[in-house]
Amino acid sequence: MNSDLAPKVLEHLRSRQSEMVDLLTRSALIESPSGVPDSIIPMFALLREQLEGLGFSCIQIPGEKTAGQLLAIDKQAADNCPRQLLLGHCDTVWSIGTLKTMPVQTHDGCLYGPGVYDMKGGLVQALFALSALRELELQPTVSPVFFINSDEEIGSFESADLIRELAPAVDRVMVMEPSLGPTGLLKTARKGVGRFVIKVIGRAAHAGLDPEKGISAILELSHVVQSLFDLNDTEKGITVNVGTIDGGMRPNVVAPESRAEVDVRVRTKEDAQHIEQAILGLKPTVPGTELQISGRIGRPPLERTAGNQKLWQRAVQAAASLQLPIDQGAAGGGSDGNWTSLYTPTLDGLGAVGDGAHAVTEHVVKDRMPERAALLACLLLEPPLNHESEHNNGFCWNELSRLGIQ
Repeated sequence: MNSDLAPKVLEHLRSRQSEMVDLLTRSALIESPSGVPDSIIPMFALLREQLEGLGFSCIQIPGEKTAGQLLAIDKQAADNCPRQLLLGHCDTVWSIGTLKTMPVQTHDGCLYGPGVYDMKGGLVQALFALSALRELELQPTVSPVFFINSDEEIGSFESADLIRELAPAVDRVMVMEPSLGPTGLLKTARKGVGRFVIKVIGRAAHAGLDPEKGISAILELSHVVQSLFDLNDTEKGITVNVGTIDGGMRPNVVAPESRAEVDVRVRTKEDAQHIEQAILGLKPTVPGTELQISGRIGRPPLERTAGNQKLWQRAVQAAASLQLPIDQGAAGGGSDGNWTSLYTPTLDGLGAVGDGAHAVTEHVVKDRMPERAALLACLLLEPPLNHESEHNNGFCWNELSRLGIQ
């Protein structure tokens, strides 16, 4: 974008900081845990009201076990124009009633409360970035599309298919997840995440009268656990953690069953394939036992691909025009951007600057909200990264109403 415009965008958004904080406060006061779909409906209603006021047509996509998703498309956009996707979620990890012990409050220049950092702050910043462009009469050549789901914190199991459908049809994706660390690093790399369950089948017997007739599932599990921890590789950033184990009936019975739950984090697709195969290929070592293994690497790694780094360089240029410091970092957790990165340039961590995700200290730095909104606004004004993106890979945006209720 024209570097002369960037300071005007930032000045405009700084003049609206109190409005941003007010909207974030309203959002945080709507408790919206992933597992309580009805609680998320008011949050979707608030977001829809804001987006429709900005000239977007909203499609509410119902969920089966979740509150579903919200898809917003600019009413003025031609069907064959290039698109860019803003990606976020409005569910939180906080249960209903958290506000009683963790109220929304301001002190030391920060807004505290459940979900303000992860990631309602990012949603608010995106809304104000879009609003600033509208009020300053700055029209992006790449039309924004906003997708917000309600199941990201529990694996995006209902929304992932649509995310993977949208990603190849857009020029780029900006993920409104919180930034990384106190300086607000953008996330240009994320680990892939996997979950596995290993069940061991043995045979019960009386531990005192005839132990030789039993086959201990717990003994076998002890070997499995050691094999799993042997897969850890600090240099490669591979972490395999056995988080829970259980099994057996009582002390005087040889355990007929045992079970372990495993978390896996990897940096590359190659490591993801290797670790997945290694875990699914585990064989029992105690004669007579059986292993039943389920799971997979659910979210692939977000890697520093050429396309992702090209989008990062656009962010560097935008930050320079705003005279804002910027840097990139790698996160150990995954997001929905891990999927979009497989199909199109993706930049994550464009949301709030703060700390305490999933912790009682969760907060955002209020003064940084206009800065991040301005950075996003400048990125939204960037021309296409890929000139072929105007064809949208044959994707028909006008037919998306089939997904839900407008």
